[in-house]
Amino acid sequence: MNSFRLLLCGIMLASASAGMAQGAKNIRLNEILPNNTASIQDEFGQREAWIELENTSFTTYNIRGMYLTTDRSVLDPQMSVPERIKRMSVIPNGEPRTQITGRQHVVFFCNSNPAQGKLHLSLSIPMSEPVWIGFYNGNAVELIDSVTVPALAADQSYARHGNTWSIKSPENVTPGIENFIKTDETKDAKLKREDPHGFGITLLAMGIVFFCLAVLFLFFWIFGLIMRNLETAKKVVNTQPIKPITKTVEVTHDIAHATGNILQDGLKTKGIDKEVYIAVISMALKQYQDDVHDVESGIITIKSHQTGWSEESSQMTHFSKPVIPTSHNAPQIPTSPEIR
Repeated sequence: MNSFRLLLCGIMLASASAGMAQGAKNIRLNEILPNNTASIQDEFGQREAWIELENTSFTTYNIRGMYLTTDRSVLDPQMSVPERIKRMSVIPNGEPRTQITGRQHVVFFCNSNPAQGKLHLSLSIPMSEPVWIGFYNGNAVELIDSVTVPALAADQSYARHGNTWSIKSPENVTPGIENFIKTDETKDAKLKREDPHGFGITLLAMGIVFFCLAVLFLFFWIFGLIMRNLETAKKVVNTQPIKPITKTVEVTHDIAHATGNILQDGLKTKGIDKEVYIAVISMALKQYQDDVHDVESGIITIKSHQTGWSEESSQMTHFSKPVIPTSHNAPQIPTSPEIR
C-alpha cells in the first residue's frame, strides 16, 4: 500500500513538473533593442537597452525566478548551478507584470540598477556589437530560448517573426505589442498568422461547448431539486394532522393580535388599571380554550359491550294458561297445550 502511494505521488509530481516545464517553454525572446536613443523611457525618464519576452500560449504563466544572461560560458554543461547563477540576472519576485497572460508581452530594461524597479536588470548588453542572449528556466540549467543579436544602429531592434528574426527600423519598433503589425491585415489573416495549426481556436471552441454544458447541467440540477422540495412541501401541507395545528396557530395569532391592540389602546389613553389588564388576559385565555380543540384523528372505534341477550334462557318464550272469565254468559275457550 505504501509503495502504491509513493508511486502515485511520484507520478503526480512528474506530471506537475512536466506541466510547469511546458508552460515555461511557451515564454520566448521576442524583441531586443541594444542602443536606445529615441525609443521608450523607463519610469525615471531614462532610455536604456531593453528585452521583450512574449507568452506564446493562451494561458497565464509567471516568469519570476527565471534567468537572462549574455555570458556564453553558461553553456558549459560541466559548470555548476551556483556558478552559472552568478553569471545570470534573475527576474525578481513581487512584480505583477511578470504574471504574463496569454499572447501578452513584458519589457525588461537592461544595463540598469535593479534597485530602480522590478523590471530593471543588471544584464549587460553592448550597444554596437553582436551579443548572445540566453533565457533560462528557474533551475538555471534548462535553456528555454536564445538568440544572437547582430550589431545594430541606434534605435534599431532585432525582432522575431514566427521562427525567424529580422532587423526592424526605428519607426517600426514595437515594444510591448506584437511584431510586424499590418493595418490592412484582415481578421482571418491575423488568426491564421497567430494560430497556423488551429490549436488555439479548437481549444477555445471546446472550452465554450463544455462550459455551456456545465451551465445547463447546473441549471437543470437546481431546477429538479427545487421541484422535488416543492412536491415534498405540498405533501406535508396536505397531511391531515397538520390542519388542526394550523387552525390552532391561526386562532392563537388572532387572539394575540386582538390582545395587543387592546393593550396598546390602554397604554395610549393611560386610563386602564390593573383589573382591566387581568380581565383582558382572562378573556383571551377563555377564548383560547373555547376555540382550540384537541387534534382529532377522524377514526371511529366501536367497542363491544356484554349484554344478557347472549344467554340461552333469554331466547326462549313461555306461554301460561289464559285466565277464564268468571261470567257464566261468556263463551268457553278451550285451552291449548303449553308451548315449550
